[in-house]
Amino acid sequence: MIQNRLPGLRTIPTRVLLLVLFLFMTGSNIAHSDPAGTLSISEKVPPQVMQGVYEQVKTPYKYGIVIKHPEGHSVDCPSVFRHDGRWYMFYIVFDHKRGYETQLASSEDLLHWETQGGVLSFRSGTWDQNQAAGFAALQDTAWGGRYALRQHDGKYWMSYVGGALEGYETDPLSIGIAWTRDPSTAAPWERLPDPVLTPGGPEARDFEKVTLYKSNIIHDPDKRLGQPFVMYYNGKDAKSTERIGMALSADMVAWKRYGDGPVIDHGSGISGDPQITRIGDVWVMFYFGAFWKPKAFDTFACSYDLEHWTDWKGPHLIEPSEPWDETYAHKPWVILHENVVYHFYCAVGKEGRVIALATSKDLKINSEHTK
Repeated sequence: MIQNRLPGLRTIPTRVLLLVLFLFMTGSNIAHSDPAGTLSISEKVPPQVMQGVYEQVKTPYKYGIVIKHPEGHSVDCPSVFRHDGRWYMFYIVFDHKRGYETQLASSEDLLHWETQGGVLSFRSGTWDQNQAAGFAALQDTAWGGRYALRQHDGKYWMSYVGGALEGYETDPLSIGIAWTRDPSTAAPWERLPDPVLTPGGPEARDFEKVTLYKSNIIHDPDKRLGQPFVMYYNGKDAKSTERIGMALSADMVAWKRYGDGPVIDHGSGISGDPQITRIGDVWVMFYFGAFWKPKAFDTFACSYDLEHWTDWKGPHLIEPSEPWDETYAHKPWVILHENVVYHFYCAVGKEGRVIALATSKDLKINSEHTK
């Protein structure tokens, strides 16, 4: 599809030439995530490519709320996928007392959603007894692709945030792994007995020694970084700053942190909830920012190698503007389907904490949706 390609810039020599010309003419430092200027020219994503990505992924039309818990509980962290011709969404529910559980919803049109039931629930006597917030893993990363979940070892997988203590994201939280034979069924997933990454582990880096949050796992058949499974996640340090780091695995079970530090770091506030997709030869990481700019918003970064990321400096993809998201508009899951970009996000405002949708085209015109 034309939408999957950025014009030109498909070889390193072309990128290098254009970037050298740009830097010569402007004297600009385009790699926000590389303040020390340590990236080579071929690792940086040129401004015109970043602009091209923005034009493809922007969603100026806010459709409104698509999931609101009937009992007034908070809902959060959508992850949307396709299975056997139908759309599904994992999302998490906070009951304002005990902690997170994970629910499954389904839809025919990405606009109207029906909750099917739970997939990760509270337990007793386990490391994750009071927190189990799950996210889709191994999704087809192609922009405008199938958005199906890939099987490994005959199973479908998810990563999740788990913890033993009650409350809202009570520290410490770790990352667990679960699997199922059928991701479209609202039934308990099988969980590995222990977390795969913990903040207190000996390999934990300074930015992640308090708590680990949402993760996104992709499959890289080319093993660019040495292993086929790549995880991005945000971790919190003692100053409550959150940054995005990486880990790798050969089998989805044993994980090892990658690199000496984070790959997305704004120095303060929160950078979190990454989602990875691929547009042409450019990897795109959607993520949210908070408190290093006002309120909370969604933005993105780009990479050619999954390791070195160039931040977008232009307009936010989503930011507070409506009564239902006037406080926070954050935690993205973005897909392209039939030439429409769907940007699902967690909205906080007058309706509480809900899941909302913004799109690249105005879908309210012919929709039965009511606020």
